[in-house]
Amino acid sequence: MSAPMLRLSLPHIDGTAIAAVAEVLRSGQLVQGAQVAAFEAELQQWLGARHAVLVSSGTAALHLALLALGIGPGDAVLVPDFTFPATGNVVKLVGARPVLVDVDAANYCATPAALQRAIEGWRGPERLRALMPVHEFGHPVDMAAVNALAARHGLAVVEDAACAIGARCGDRLAGTLGTVGCISLHPRKTLTTGEGGVLVTDDDVLAQRLRRLRNHGIERTAAGLVFHEAGYNLRLTDMQAALGRAQLPHLDGWISARRALAARYAVVLAPLAACGLLTPPADHAGHSWQTYMVVLAGGIERGGVIRALAAQDIEANLGAQCLSAQPSFADVAVRSPVAQRLYAQGLALPFCEQYGAPEVERVGLALAAALGLHVGAAHAR
Repeated sequence: MSAPMLRLSLPHIDGTAIAAVAEVLRSGQLVQGAQVAAFEAELQQWLGARHAVLVSSGTAALHLALLALGIGPGDAVLVPDFTFPATGNVVKLVGARPVLVDVDAANYCATPAALQRAIEGWRGPERLRALMPVHEFGHPVDMAAVNALAARHGLAVVEDAACAIGARCGDRLAGTLGTVGCISLHPRKTLTTGEGGVLVTDDDVLAQRLRRLRNHGIERTAAGLVFHEAGYNLRLTDMQAALGRAQLPHLDGWISARRALAARYAVVLAPLAACGLLTPPADHAGHSWQTYMVVLAGGIERGGVIRALAAQDIEANLGAQCLSAQPSFADVAVRSPVAQRLYAQGLALPFCEQYGAPEVERVGLALAAALGLHVGAAHAR
């Protein structure tokens, strides 16, 4: 019997979670209701934040964060150049200008020093209004330094913790350290509601506006519904909230398992790193490890490696995008050599808490064979 297909990631949905969703379906209360309210309260406690506002996706969270802060035409926002395009897209969608910043080659995040240089070098007509640090793949950004930088320049901090639920920055969790934090609950994330997102803030006024904006601008009062402003329909359903609630008690254990898996990958891939064939990701005590991405050496064709792994029933893919390399960001002039290299040579490997040492060993052997074949073919040419 052949080995099972190793997917990039698997959502962790057990019978209890399925039963919780079925119970909501039988109740007839499907839209935002008691399950959403309960999930928000549980997330607030788990995150250590005053407010957790559930919405329909991580992108919706980022979008509403900018809208609620009043960012729009005439404004500019600093965004890492290596991230999922949603981070930059939402800046464009509110009519503002994304200012792209290159990232660190080891941890894939924009550093405070790079953000400082971008602020000092900004000469555009738009006014800088906010920073959007991204905890890429769960690696924590130095938020103390980012917040100090933002305070010096009067900028809001929209913390993109889409991939970083459970990541730690000192004694605080990622997503709780900016003006507002945004977390994704997509199936590739450690905690999933299918699609979904969370806005996190300690600002009571901001939280009130976020809750209005996600639901048509509505606020419930003793006199009935009041439509305060034109809002959106970006609510999470009660079925999704029930799914998330069933997983939340397991999240700490899942993150611990992911940290152990990343440590095992580092050991297994060390010989390939020593040969200069790849560079593993930087470790950090607070890393939550949503994705495990290595960077292939220059000259190694990533597509060929992906195909060779697929022939062994192992799924691999690129990690994230370089925004300045996308047609949709052609109007943003920037040179980001690190982001360009990570986009061209980054390779995401199978990674989730359901995998263990046997899966990592299997990936390591297949990757070594794929890289050996590639190097041999290159030398033959």
